[in-house]
Amino acid sequence: MTRFLYRVKRKLEKIKKTVMNHLPAYIYLKLVWKSKSGSPTKLNLKNPKGFNEKLNWLKIYDRNPAYTMMVDKYQARNWVAKTIGEKYLVPLIAVFDNADEIDFDLLPDKFVLKCNHNSGEGMCVCRDKHQINTAEVTKRLNVELSKNYYYESREWPYKNVVPKILCEVLLEGEKIDNFISTIVNYKFFCFNGEPKFLYVSIDNTDSGKKGKTKLNMKDLNWKEPPFYRLDHANIVDEIQKPDAFEEMIEICNKLSANIPFVRVDLYYIKGKVYFSEMTFSPTGGFALFTPHKWELKIGDWLKLPDKRNLFNGDLYGKK
Repeated sequence: MTRFLYRVKRKLEKIKKTVMNHLPAYIYLKLVWKSKSGSPTKLNLKNPKGFNEKLNWLKIYDRNPAYTMMVDKYQARNWVAKTIGEKYLVPLIAVFDNADEIDFDLLPDKFVLKCNHNSGEGMCVCRDKHQINTAEVTKRLNVELSKNYYYESREWPYKNVVPKILCEVLLEGEKIDNFISTIVNYKFFCFNGEPKFLYVSIDNTDSGKKGKTKLNMKDLNWKEPPFYRLDHANIVDEIQKPDAFEEMIEICNKLSANIPFVRVDLYYIKGKVYFSEMTFSPTGGFALFTPHKWELKIGDWLKLPDKRNLFNGDLYGKK
């Protein structure tokens, strides 16, 4: 009976997922807004005020085809190289259409395997290839390749990304909060080409997988701003302002130009800046800022374009 009920439960979950996947984005986002964001109010898409409400508005209406290229960690490389220079790219070892193509014997002892179309799910951070379970890594990556990340939060840019696996050189940082060789990610919130604030984050990848994230908010003077998020723990160890901070801001200016909002993610490792990724809806557009007045103030910084001008052309609005 227990096994029968388990099968029924799985079947019902599958049916529910199928139904939800077929809902228009407008309806889906209204249904999941409270449960995903924790907001006590309904999602207002007719007259959005808060930052995350506006992100969800942009998901529906600002479907610039260039955004798909920008969120694709493989395709974005060419654009980044042309825009700010190839020197900012993490060295690429190989690209695979599926995990079964990977010949681990040909890879260096240290590397990172990650999908180009999601947010780190399935990744392998390898510090010694003789210590990893290659069958498990292969299975994990193939499972993630089969998923369309769009359906998680209806982030339109991901819908048409062709899934691939990237093998990159392992960037090694320092030990922070007792995590091994931590890479610090600097995530700049950019509004029409202007970064306003950022957070620094670290992920616990000691297991070789993407783990729990910690983050600290910073303004552009490297001070703690008067707002925060409740969905992550803080980094205990102090993260120093990068010597190349002004260079990082200049990079953000260039990569985020003419975009209502995008988060530009960068690494700073041993005196060198690297591009990480572009994110149009941080945490799917459901991570509210506290106190609430700052959710609204940050929302004021995000100037929504006229729907009538969206979006059938290239990045710069040409029809």
